[in-house]
Amino acid sequence: MIEKSQAHEEGPAWKITGRFATFKEADHKRQELLNEEDLQVKIQWMRKRNDFAVKTRVDPTIEAERLAQERRELKKRRKLKLQKKRRKK
Repeated sequence: MIEKSQAHEEGPAWKITGRFATFKEADHKRQELLNEEDLQVKIQWMRKRNDFAVKTRVDPTIEAERLAQERRELKKRRKLKLQKKRRKK
């Protein structure tokens, strides 16, 4: 039996919103940020720095839709520009 494995796709990068000495402080900031729509939030222990980092990113599905929309608009602009060139000749 052959199994097909799905390739892992990376989402948008996580950005550090804040660094805190205790988990309680970091969790408080995370709870504030969770109220925002289409935002993912996580807390990560930073071992080398001995602190907690609160990281955020836009929801990958929303980001993918935004990128697809940008690509469509770019394609339309290129197509219109090419049509203008052809009309001038």
